Amino acid sequence: MSIAITLGIGIFSLKIAGASLVATDVIRAGDQISESNVEAKDGVVADEDTPLFGREVRRTVYAGQTIRATNTKAPRLVSRNQAVTVRYVSGGLEITMMGRAMADGVAGENISVMNTKSRELVQGTVTENGWILAQ
Repeated sequence: MSIAITLGIGIFSLKIAGASLVATDVIRAGDQISESNVEAKDGVVADEDTPLFGREVRRTVYAGQTIRATNTKAPRLVSRNQAVTVRYVSGGLEITMMGRAMADGVAGENISVMNTKSRELVQGTVTENGWILAQ
């Protein structure tokens, strides 16, 4: 199995022994790619180590269509209007509050969050755990 990844511009290409991934069923925009909804062309086995697994498709992909890396994005960890935990950490001080996300967010993305008590907007970064690190 060979995998080529170009870093820096966020685009990568996938090649599994000369094969590419094909949708076995309709994958709607926002759904994640998994072993259950794709197969590798030419009978090559795709496993959970495939870099596209777990990513979301940007637009609907129909059965039989090839899935391109440019048609995927990192999985959404926070949805708009979702209740989220916001943390501010400075040295030994940690302040935690509840907020409401003003936009969808993926890991490492900056989003606005409304403090549910004060109704003020706070900027923060979405973490891998799904909470927001305030800035």
